[in-house]
Amino acid sequence: MERIYRSIFYLPLVLIIAACSNYLDILPDDQITDQTFWQTEEDVELTMNGIYNTLRNNFVYGYGGGYDACTPNAYQWAHWEGQQMQVGAGQIYSGSGGIVSSRWTYCYQGIYRANYFLENIDKVTSLTDEQNSVYKGKAYFLRAVFYDLLAKTYGGVPLVLNTLTPDEARNLTRAGEEAVWDQIHQDYDEAIKVLPKDASTGHITLGAALGMKMKAYLYNSQWEEVLEYCNKIETLGKYSLFPSYYGLFQFENEGNSETIFSLSFMAGPYSQGSVFDRYWQPQNLKYGIDGSNSVAPIQDLVDAYETIDGTAIDPENPYENRDPRLDFTILRPGAYFQGQLYPDEIKNHTGQLVGFGIRKYTIETMEVKGNESPLDFMILRYGDVILCKAEALIELNRDIDTAIDLINLIRRGREDVKITAIPKGLSQSEARETLRKERRIELALEGQYWDDIKRWKIGPEIYPVEVRGALGELIQIKFPNGYDIEKDNYLPIPDSEISLNPNLNQNYGY
Repeated sequence: MERIYRSIFYLPLVLIIAACSNYLDILPDDQITDQTFWQTEEDVELTMNGIYNTLRNNFVYGYGGGYDACTPNAYQWAHWEGQQMQVGAGQIYSGSGGIVSSRWTYCYQGIYRANYFLENIDKVTSLTDEQNSVYKGKAYFLRAVFYDLLAKTYGGVPLVLNTLTPDEARNLTRAGEEAVWDQIHQDYDEAIKVLPKDASTGHITLGAALGMKMKAYLYNSQWEEVLEYCNKIETLGKYSLFPSYYGLFQFENEGNSETIFSLSFMAGPYSQGSVFDRYWQPQNLKYGIDGSNSVAPIQDLVDAYETIDGTAIDPENPYENRDPRLDFTILRPGAYFQGQLYPDEIKNHTGQLVGFGIRKYTIETMEVKGNESPLDFMILRYGDVILCKAEALIELNRDIDTAIDLINLIRRGREDVKITAIPKGLSQSEARETLRKERRIELALEGQYWDDIKRWKIGPEIYPVEVRGALGELIQIKFPNGYDIEKDNYLPIPDSEISLNPNLNQNYGY
């Protein structure tokens, strides 16, 4: 049954629609057809899983913290076009392929599946009204998530709210970015009306809808709304900081009190696991793990971590007295992973080049084969919400001392992270700088910083950035000619889409 949802990968939007229009008709008549489908709740669940599974694609959310390679946080070892490496260096173009075409393709794949689901679920008459409403709420939520990614990546995109024929798809035009965001909020609102506060692990809840709607407001600097929805999340009384920052990203603590919206993975074959241990984990000959560590943090990120007590970093002992989140996030020289010394006993490709590896989202307590990691990826967690609330208060210039209390909760509210508290009495600009530094550290290698750079419009301030090797040699300069907000805050519309539909005008600068 799984292959129903694997039949339309790597296709442009027009071809996705052509393939999807009968994507339940591809199996033999004695197994499943459009006419015999939509009979039971199992059919509904199967189709819902098809929408959700699209999130797992590497160019949607499946690459997790690897998207920090689009920022000064990390470097990606990749020699093929259209990867996070080229995005982070300002070397992307409309024919790059990779993320340029695949994010578009897979997001529209998810949107088509959501539309198809919404148009057909009423055929299953065995569902109660409540079950029907909750399933629809999940579909609206997921459609909003896909459009959310498209808007952040490309700006205005075609709004497709029903299933289309290939001919209709060839005549689509781009909606304005504001109209796309309006639709995103409408879909989140539909989800908020019906999703339950509590559900079994891996199911979409009210908190996820409130949180992702809040993040949509955050991206567009709608601070009153950010504050409103942060308060709504708090009112649920469901979420809290997990007491261990290190443990937050370990398999045994999945679904903990900090998890609001996560991408679920399963151990075993058939590509149900994540790529995190294949791409992040170092090569471990002891366990027979051939990790590539294709993305690795760089010195620019390491230097951003403070000392525990606020004193200067000791150049002779640079890793002593540092914010504990440094060692919980980054595998650095002299640290141990699975009982082996890095980089002497345990190595990786990219980390050997730039000197560091990723520890966050790698499983140290069990053996994991490539592409079979069962560790879920948190798309949204409560620590992020706390910082969003602090940022809204700062940007509204309202009760900045309360915002500082929230930042200090992140810095001191866990059992294994206790660093110097930020003093109160800061100006708005001082508090803003403090908040932005804290977000970078707290959420490092979680795929959040790319969005932050774009929405803060700070690219011209932080680039160019040098990527140096472990011996100090220059490897790459990110945005060597500087960062153009109007161009570089967006990716280009894929050439493959424009060739099929000339009504799609290209983004500025591409």
